Amino acid sequence: MGLFSRAASAVMPLDGVDTILADLDGVVYAGPGALPHAVESLNRARATTRIGYITNNAARTDVTVADHLTELGLQTTPDEIVTSPQAAVRLLRTTVADGSTILVVGGEGLVVELEKAGYTVTRSSDDNPNAVVQGFAPNVDWSQLAEAAYALAVPEAEGGIPWIATNTDWTIPQARGTAPGNGTLVSAVHTAVGRLATVAGKPEKPIFDVAVDRFAAKKALFIGDRLDTDIAGAQSAGIDSVLVLTGIDRPKHVLAAPSHAHPTYILPDLRGLFEPYPVTTVKDDVVSVRGASVRVEGTDIRILSEGDQIDLLRAAAHAIWATGRQIFGFRVPEKLYEDPFLVRR
Repeated sequence: MGLFSRAASAVMPLDGVDTILADLDGVVYAGPGALPHAVESLNRARATTRIGYITNNAARTDVTVADHLTELGLQTTPDEIVTSPQAAVRLLRTTVADGSTILVVGGEGLVVELEKAGYTVTRSSDDNPNAVVQGFAPNVDWSQLAEAAYALAVPEAEGGIPWIATNTDWTIPQARGTAPGNGTLVSAVHTAVGRLATVAGKPEKPIFDVAVDRFAAKKALFIGDRLDTDIAGAQSAGIDSVLVLTGIDRPKHVLAAPSHAHPTYILPDLRGLFEPYPVTTVKDDVVSVRGASVRVEGTDIRILSEGDQIDLLRAAAHAIWATGRQIFGFRVPEKLYEDPFLVRR
């Protein structure tokens, strides 16, 4: 599905789309504040297209998230919020009996979803839980991680209990910068017990399955800021994707993206949803996007014409990805790594 897989005529990213599925951190907001152009663009899209918000952040409930989005100016209801705890509950139903006792590492967002589903929540391995579910919350500490390790000491193949992680994002964009995410906490437990968790959130399919089913999406478009979770997850779910350069991943990450994480579109911000997406052309090994042109010459990436920086990035990405080779095998001009898209928070 990757970038530039469309027909050779300019289309807008929203053409034919009946459902937008948007990430939150790094797409709509960073910390408590909205990112530039996000709110007005999504409200404009909502006039003609159903919108659902998908978040790996397990700390907050769908009601809390919807309230926050409403405060930012988005027209949103709780049923339009798909959370990784909701996806974890979907997985849990396939592994343990209804009403089972679940040891929780995490906060309110996870506890509320488990209790809504009829599970009994505990914080202690002494209560003989039937599974461990782990999600991020700012107050997760050593004692919670230790309880999970105690409960997971026996491998599942030897009769141990299941372990579900809401997500394994290594980082979270915050107003002050980039902070450790749930992946670091899951890794701490993994290091202690030598087991791997089953993951419910992006990039795994359960959270996309919940979203597609809830909105009855026939042709969805996913918007994210991370290649490893958002774009890879959308691609594995068979959904077209937008990488928006307002969050974690930067131009250097785009150029190095593996084949399973190639976005359909690359946008500086969400205003690009309503603009014709430029056609990429290839002639005599020259890859061009509007006024930007590049060519791969052995191990060199040669810039023939700079054009706009976003078009130069699109052209270079296409050229590099088409080789099937990894970025460290090339000499890359510093110009391709320039980042005028970075949002100063």
